[in-house]
Amino acid sequence: MNWVEVNGNSLRYDITGSGKATLVLVHEMGGTLESWDRLLGVLGNGRRVLRYDTRGAGLSEKIRGTVTWDQMADDLAGLLDAAGITGLVSLAGIAVGAAIAVHFAVRYPNRAAALVLHGPATGVTGDRRQATLDRAAAVEAGGMRGVVEASLAASYPPVVQHDPAVFAAFRARWLGNDPESFAAINRMLAAESIEHELPRIACPTLVTAGRHDGLRPPSIIQPMARQIPGAEFLELNSGHFASVQTPGLVSQAIHAFLHARGL
Repeated sequence: MNWVEVNGNSLRYDITGSGKATLVLVHEMGGTLESWDRLLGVLGNGRRVLRYDTRGAGLSEKIRGTVTWDQMADDLAGLLDAAGITGLVSLAGIAVGAAIAVHFAVRYPNRAAALVLHGPATGVTGDRRQATLDRAAAVEAGGMRGVVEASLAASYPPVVQHDPAVFAAFRARWLGNDPESFAAINRMLAAESIEHELPRIACPTLVTAGRHDGLRPPSIIQPMARQIPGAEFLELNSGHFASVQTPGLVSQAIHAFLHARGL
C-alpha cells in the first residue's frame, strides 16, 4: 500500500498487475479499497489495476466540513498524475464510487477509456433529500453503529449473505467508518445531483444493477443507463455492495466488457 498527497488531500492507494491497459476501481460510500480484494485475480489478468480509498474513507485523509463531486474527481486525476499514469484509463465503480467515475469521465473526457457502473448513486431525489440530511446528522450524533442495522437491511439483505464470515467482516469494516466523513458524503449527495451528466459520457459504458439492491434497484438504474449514449445494461443476481457480495459475477462482467474492447 502507498500514500500520496494530491489536491490538498492524502490518499491511500494500491497498484497491482501489469499490462498496457489500466483499470481504476472506485469503492462504494462506506467502503474501502478492500471492497475489491476478491476481484483482483480476474481483473488483474493482463492489465494494471489501481485501487484507492476515496477522500474520507479507509486510511485516506478524513473530511472535516464539506466535500464536492469536483473534489472527488480531481482527487483521482491527481492520483493518476502522481502514479505516472498518463494514458486513458477504464473505471469501474460501485454506487457513489460509480458516480465519481461518471463525474471523472465528464470532467476529464480525454482520460476515460470506458466505464463499468454498478448502481450509480449520482445524488438523491427531492423527496429523499431531507432523509439523507437526517441520516448524516444521525451518524454525526451517534456514530455508525446507530444506523448500521437500517443501512445494511436494504443494501446487504440475507439473500446475498452467501458467506456469514464475509458479511461479518464487511459489517465490522463498515462500522469503522469515520462518522464525519460519512456524513459529509451524504450531504454531497443531497447538495447536488450529477444525473444530468449521464448523456455527456462519451466512452463505452456498461451499467449494472443488483436484483436484490434495496437502495438502487434495476427499476431505478436501467432508466439511468438509457441516458448514456450507447450504454449496455446488465442485471446481476446481487445487491448494493456487489463487489463484496458476488465478486465472481462482478469481476466477470467487468473483465468481459473491457476485454471485448481491448482494455
